[in-house]
Amino acid sequence: MDKKTVKKVLLVLFLVLIALVVGIIFTEPYSIKHETIQQTMKDAVLHNENKVSFLGLEVNPSLISAYAVTGIILFFALIIRIAVIPKFKIIPGKFQMLLEAWVGLFDGLAKSNSPHRNKALGAYIFTAGSYIFLGTMFELFGFQTITTAGHSVSLPAPLADINGAIAMGCMSYLFIMSGGIAGNKVKGIFKTLKEFSLPVSMSFRLFGALLSGMLVTELVYYLIFLSFVLPVVVGVLFTVLHAIIQAYVLTMLTSVYYGEVSEVHEKKAKEPKKKKSKKSEAEAQAA
Repeated sequence: MDKKTVKKVLLVLFLVLIALVVGIIFTEPYSIKHETIQQTMKDAVLHNENKVSFLGLEVNPSLISAYAVTGIILFFALIIRIAVIPKFKIIPGKFQMLLEAWVGLFDGLAKSNSPHRNKALGAYIFTAGSYIFLGTMFELFGFQTITTAGHSVSLPAPLADINGAIAMGCMSYLFIMSGGIAGNKVKGIFKTLKEFSLPVSMSFRLFGALLSGMLVTELVYYLIFLSFVLPVVVGVLFTVLHAIIQAYVLTMLTSVYYGEVSEVHEKKAKEPKKKKSKKSEAEAQAA
């Protein structure tokens, strides 16, 4: 860049900085905190305070997020199946290439970790990975809802609730067990039950990772002099990284364990003992 362009960029950055400082000074007297940072952290884990009304029941905001994400995924899946897939071409366009790459990622993961049985596995990890990724990215939109106490809160990621994370972990574990039953019958159940800690590790890995990003963002946003621009950068970085990493980790673990418990180990047939002929016995005695 030439000197004029550098000067313009520096001037814009300086003006943005001035605007942020002015905004901090003038908005600080009007900043209203309905709860302390300790209460915010505690409620992010336990969800005891900020409840929302749903069909006459008080539920966690994550449940609304889960229903919203599920509905969005099903709606777009229906549109793609009806309007897009029938128009696929031999020479793919950009959207077709994106779809094929997304499906191929999970299909390749299933085939590499379970080459003997992978059709159902590919479909499951594609669904689970897509839900984790899109559900985590849903948090970035910041859709607002009103709690039963009258406060406005943004809808969190569905798996930031421990109940959603446990449900995902247990469902993946049961799917792994179904692969063991399909491949090895009763033995497959015992092979899966050996990994009794798997659903716990899956659940708390998801919950801890997604919750940590939200807590860090809350900490940054809680301080008024840091609550401009920086929470956006922190929130986007943590959310995108967790969406990618957790979707990959859970699908990888599921495919690896599914491949192990569903693999069929055939027993080697015992070779029949060769009978010694009388002639060979006589020769042996003579020797």
